[in-house]
Amino acid sequence: MLLNASGCLDALAAPDIARSLDAFVTKTVTPQPRAGNDPVRIAETDHGMLNSIGLQNAGRERFLGEVLPELTELGIPLWVSVGGFSASDYAETCALLADVTIELNLSCPNVDEAPETAAEIVGACRAATPLPLYAKLSPALPDVAEVARAVQAAGADGLSLVNTIRGLALDERTLRPRLARGVGGYSGPALKPIALAAIYACYGATQMPIVGMGGVWSGRDALEFVAAGASAVAIGTALFADPGASRRIRRELTDEAASRGVRDPYDAKGLAHEGAWPALPPNLTTAKTPAFLAN
Repeated sequence: MLLNASGCLDALAAPDIARSLDAFVTKTVTPQPRAGNDPVRIAETDHGMLNSIGLQNAGRERFLGEVLPELTELGIPLWVSVGGFSASDYAETCALLADVTIELNLSCPNVDEAPETAAEIVGACRAATPLPLYAKLSPALPDVAEVARAVQAAGADGLSLVNTIRGLALDERTLRPRLARGVGGYSGPALKPIALAAIYACYGATQMPIVGMGGVWSGRDALEFVAAGASAVAIGTALFADPGASRRIRRELTDEAASRGVRDPYDAKGLAHEGAWPALPPNLTTAKTPAFLAN
């Protein structure tokens, strides 16, 4: 199952790309409209991208009255990313939604966080809706597996791992921050090992369904996320550079799995964990030494 990461695709502007996914995830919706942070809000780096959008969106009322009905006409499953600045903000939005999966954005690095814990927010939302709830967690948590167990106990149905992580880029001439807000959320290929570690830890701790994201650029990346424990994979920054990435990654994912003797890529779920696959095919048991270590 392939999705987009929230905020990385406008389905109404690019419906064909949205339909190439198994589900579309909206930008985060907050109770009130938000203009977002001041520009500059995006900066490319050597190995990824920093953004400081600041949850720019039209607000809950306009989303429910205008945007959501248009998205429904696309005919694909919808996930709504819900944000807020208190547990009641989240819960009130969840209560107004129907026939969607809800992703609770509990970890945006570009805005002030709600005072309640992730588990308290999930608990408030669980009391407000019977819809599926996925908690989107930060890779910067001291113990992401412990938080995963807490949101599971509070009623989350799954996890989205991971959100961006705070980073800073300086102008090469002035040595001042390139983003107006200073720091921003870092995404792209360099985030992949961090995301894999979070998925691996949380799957081992909870066995919950996980949407893995963070640095997915190829079918090989997607297969590694599944092996670490993801049930689905979301594509983010790659869509900015390659709008057709979802179709390419889907093909590559199938090929990568087949080359390892796995007919369905999602049969590889959890294979990174000890005991998940008793014996590898003989041709896959010997790892090559990287060239820079061979000398």
